[in-house]
Amino acid sequence: MTDRILTTHVGSLPRPHDLLDLMKARLSGEPYDRERYESRVRSAVAECVRRQAECGIDIVADGELSKPGFFTYVKERLSGFEPRPGKKVAFFDAERAAFPEYYKEYFARAMTGGAVAPVVPMVCTGPVSYKGEEALRRDIDNLKAAMSASGAKAAFMPSVAPSGAGSNEHYKSDEEFFFAVADAMRHEYRAIVDAGLYLQIDDPFMTDNFSDPALDDKQRRRFAEIHVEAINHALRGISAEKVRFHTCYGINEGPRVHDPALGEVAPFMLKVNAGAYSFEAANARHEHEYHLWETVKLPEGKALIPGVITHASNIVEHPELIAERLVRFARIVGPERVIASTDCGFSSQASYKTEVHPTVVWAKFQAMAEGTRLANQQLGSRS
Repeated sequence: MTDRILTTHVGSLPRPHDLLDLMKARLSGEPYDRERYESRVRSAVAECVRRQAECGIDIVADGELSKPGFFTYVKERLSGFEPRPGKKVAFFDAERAAFPEYYKEYFARAMTGGAVAPVVPMVCTGPVSYKGEEALRRDIDNLKAAMSASGAKAAFMPSVAPSGAGSNEHYKSDEEFFFAVADAMRHEYRAIVDAGLYLQIDDPFMTDNFSDPALDDKQRRRFAEIHVEAINHALRGISAEKVRFHTCYGINEGPRVHDPALGEVAPFMLKVNAGAYSFEAANARHEHEYHLWETVKLPEGKALIPGVITHASNIVEHPELIAERLVRFARIVGPERVIASTDCGFSSQASYKTEVHPTVVWAKFQAMAEGTRLANQQLGSRS
């Protein structure tokens, strides 16, 4: 921890269109130049990290530029899975039922509508093991080279939570399945930390439990407990101070009236063996929830990473509003226990049609850095 509020973000950023073209060709099985593709990933990561540093981001990331998205990422990193086209996956079900006309239009033009490849659910049909060593090594090497070139001092790398790998048709229970995935993903978690990077566990699936209309309250709590147990199983032996945990409600520019309250999720989130917790706090459904920390005690040695700019609007937040948001949290838990961030990633799927335009993302980052400077000034912290 430091004596001032630092800046970071959640991870995924819009990919350059020429990289998307190469990625699309690779994923569709078309002929492509692998060396050219790998070279473009490296240069894109270098450009991305440089821009983050120039915008004033203290803890940078590679933008997940090499990853086509969660589902394809699982296919590339874990064995024991197969794609299952046409399989129904719970996806904002309560929202879609409440606003079917809106979401029919929305999904056609955004989200998966602009993805470079169809989003196909993954199903576990055999024993799970890790096979992503080469891809992970490239990602780590590209990020560290970009850090060196840009002068960035700290970085994180996101990695999917065990609950995000897909659905189970092989193991006797979901619990056994999650623990098998945890054992496999532990290789990735450990390698990220051993490389000197912060590990970010991405788990939007935890909040999904609390809005799933097919589950009752008891089932929701039990699934959340299993999520936590599987994550902590994978993190055993890894220092909590090197781990960030992120949960959110996904990239969704919809009404979001069925988002569960942070108060439902936080008791489980805080059980994860992480040093910092990242969550949405910059949009109209969740900004008021900073009050939760007035009554819920943040454990000693832990930090909050609240979103102070949103991924669900192209409006660039005013630095003074960002400062106000940060000061609220800092006055409750202390400025040294707050890191300014985004609500969620800006491109969890590699897409030509990101909800927030790429040029606006960088303007938001600049506003966040300026707002953080103002907050530190108001709090008397070193800027």
